Amino acid sequence: MPYTNVFLQIKENLQIAYRQAIDSDARLDELRKAGHGKFVAIFTEDQGFTESSNRFLPYVQELVAEFDAMQSSTHVAPETLEAFVKKLATLLQTLQVFKLSK
Repeated sequence: MPYTNVFLQIKENLQIAYRQAIDSDARLDELRKAGHGKFVAIFTEDQGFTESSNRFLPYVQELVAEFDAMQSSTHVAPETLEAFVKKLATLLQTLQVFKLSK
């Protein structure tokens, strides 16, 4: 498979995103209890996600489903991989910013 090393990196980054999403969603719960965080979605449609949620975990789950589909495909177009990596980067950057904004 031509993207073996890339897929390994993606898998590692998805695991990082999952752990950070769990922590961030717990923090969002705390903020909501304190009367903050009254937003509908973390990402907008133009950022590439089909999911719309006020939690991070559904976005991670969307990426995992896309990644699983790519891995089981016999051919992955470079544009598909590029779009996926951009979404993953957006998620990881947003999680990092949220983590640092404590």
